[in-house]
Amino acid sequence: MSSADKFTFDENDVVVTPEKSYAAGIPAVLVSLRRGVEQMGSLRTLRTLSKLNQRQGFDCPGCAWPETPGHRKHIEFCENGVKAVAEEATTRKITSEFFARYSVAELLGKTEYWLGQQGRLTHPMVLRPGATHYEPLGWDAAFTLIADKLRALRSPHEAVFYTSGRTSNEAAFLYQLMIRSFGTNNMPDCSNMCHESTSSALSESIGIGKGSVSVPDIESADLILIAGQNPGTNHPRMLSTLERAKANGARVIAINPLLEAGLMRFKDPQKVHGLIGDGIAIADEYLQIRIGGDQALFQGLGRLLLEEEDRNPGTVLDREFIDRHTAGFEEYAAHVRGVDLKTVTQATGLALEQIQRTAEALIASKKTIICWAMGLTQHTHAVATIQDAANLLLLQGMIGKPGAGLCPVRGHSNVQGDRTMGIWEKMPESFLAALDKEFGIISPRGDGLDSVGSIRAMRDGKVSVFVGMGGNFVAATPDTEVTESAIRQCGLTVQVSTKLNRSHLVTGETALILPSLGRTDRDIQASGKQKVSVEDSMSVVHLSRGNLQPASEHLRSEVAIVCGIATALFGTDHSVPWQEFAADYDRIRDSIARVIPGFEDFNRRVRQPDGFALPHPPRDERRFSTSTGKANFTVNELSWLPAPEGRLILQTMRSHDQYNTTIYGLDDRYRGVKGGRRVLFIHPDDIAAFGGAAGDRVDLVSEWTDSEGKVQERRADDFRLVPFQTPVGNVAAYYPETNSLIPLDHVARKSNTPVSKAITIRLERRH
Repeated sequence: MSSADKFTFDENDVVVTPEKSYAAGIPAVLVSLRRGVEQMGSLRTLRTLSKLNQRQGFDCPGCAWPETPGHRKHIEFCENGVKAVAEEATTRKITSEFFARYSVAELLGKTEYWLGQQGRLTHPMVLRPGATHYEPLGWDAAFTLIADKLRALRSPHEAVFYTSGRTSNEAAFLYQLMIRSFGTNNMPDCSNMCHESTSSALSESIGIGKGSVSVPDIESADLILIAGQNPGTNHPRMLSTLERAKANGARVIAINPLLEAGLMRFKDPQKVHGLIGDGIAIADEYLQIRIGGDQALFQGLGRLLLEEEDRNPGTVLDREFIDRHTAGFEEYAAHVRGVDLKTVTQATGLALEQIQRTAEALIASKKTIICWAMGLTQHTHAVATIQDAANLLLLQGMIGKPGAGLCPVRGHSNVQGDRTMGIWEKMPESFLAALDKEFGIISPRGDGLDSVGSIRAMRDGKVSVFVGMGGNFVAATPDTEVTESAIRQCGLTVQVSTKLNRSHLVTGETALILPSLGRTDRDIQASGKQKVSVEDSMSVVHLSRGNLQPASEHLRSEVAIVCGIATALFGTDHSVPWQEFAADYDRIRDSIARVIPGFEDFNRRVRQPDGFALPHPPRDERRFSTSTGKANFTVNELSWLPAPEGRLILQTMRSHDQYNTTIYGLDDRYRGVKGGRRVLFIHPDDIAAFGGAAGDRVDLVSEWTDSEGKVQERRADDFRLVPFQTPVGNVAAYYPETNSLIPLDHVARKSNTPVSKAITIRLERRH
């Protein structure tokens, strides 16, 4: 077996062991060291990790969880952060010889894991019409090819420009500037697949689509509700924050269909009790809710709070806050008073006593925070669910109060920053007018295409150029067969990437791979070594400085790539000084400071030791930029998805050896799976009802009724049944393997986010 082929595996070799009851501990340390050394070698691992999340180092390319201001430790990383860095800082390389050896057809037969393990891309590559292999191409020729294709379009709207959340603020700002200078707002991005529901919900409720808390708020809270989130795998550094909150007296209630190790117990490997002791319990109560039942829970809790206020006036609600700062209270109160608690218990699968205990905890708390992630955002009623969570906090005046507020936990390290920089198909007029004034351009008005809209447009022949700034669009999006067919109809697909993935192999007639510097790499431009900035989940902007020798002399930074495309597209006399921006990123930040409120004096403030926090009017001033000028209670019809007879409700999720579509390895240590990914976590009673046994192999068939009343089906074949403690009727499996089960039009109301957490399926025996 060649070195390139050693990452093949057989799903028949999967080993299932009991799931873990805690996160981190000694195993996390050992896995981190092993993965680092395997990918980077010993010395490079030590040198790299010593700079990870440090003030003079680089920001983790994984999750967006922030450090505690003023209390940065010498070791500021987690197991999955090490995996993310090892993937990027690997010494493995994909050269042009690799592409000469493997045809696109051969590579399409490989798994995402195999592709990712081959190493860093090192040279621009082109797949020409009718060719079977990628071949090398010079940068200038690549830029010219892109510019020629774009100029040949009948309309700028025939191109879409995707953005991954790992793009820096500077690159994102220039990317959207290039796109709007070209004449379109077609800017799908990874937010469309994750927290778009959050942005839609909070913009209406409090006037800004961002969370309202800081790390110190969490550490000083009385009560923290964690709903639809798995911090042990997806945001492990959050566990240290929760540990400090617990030490300060916080009560934590976990709300999740699956029993997740990180929500039960945390063993901090930097502390003695985490290495040789039992660590600390995280959840004081665990509400193992049915998939999609969160809205019913929040509305039921709202009713219970109002009823207790009726019994003891002035003890539950913050009437001063409600009267002064909110609108719509009476309508909301009338609605939730009519909510049937029997319906709530049916939708949630929880005992009424559990719900009442949660209400009592809310009533007793003076400082409450609600945290959530994709377990809430990827449902048809996701926007309503998040608004009902906000309603709960508004009842008790928990917005704009220390130790209290809304905490959406973002995934990618700069997904929030990209949106702040203008990566959105619906940016407000104030932003567009400021952009036009700064650069002398005329930005297009009118909404562009989001991710789902872009797939539809490519499918329907309305878009023929796709440009991806990072990420893995093909593997991140729903309805895999439809998406891949849509991409293949394009005349040109361009991928700006550090590593190989499936999106490089599902191509248009012509395809380009443009290899970029990563977050860990040293970035030298004409004015010297450059720095980029990122925004974390809590609206703090800080610098990131790569320090590793790039994998190839042919790599260019994302900023340089955008500027190269723009120069080829618009010429050297364009009103935007593209080459000056490429030479000195301080120039980019000066323009950002003049365009985006909150970034005034950007270059000086971002060089402060921990950067600076962006303004958040609801948090800072209890000022709400909504249609009413106040925080809005919203009235939402109660919605949930029961499991039809003989059917199950599936949620898709990550394994512990995965970050979004990047597969680090084949083990899910916390859930007890080793050596494979095509597994279905299912309650033993559901296995018995199916007439099967643990370890049986089944095919998954999703069922969805479209707008015309027709039942659509999608398939994902060959999954092993793994018994797991999940609510009866609810199952879970990994993505992207299950993305094929999600119809393109199965989306959340208002946000258009694909519904990846509530898919009706049936099981079929394999023959």
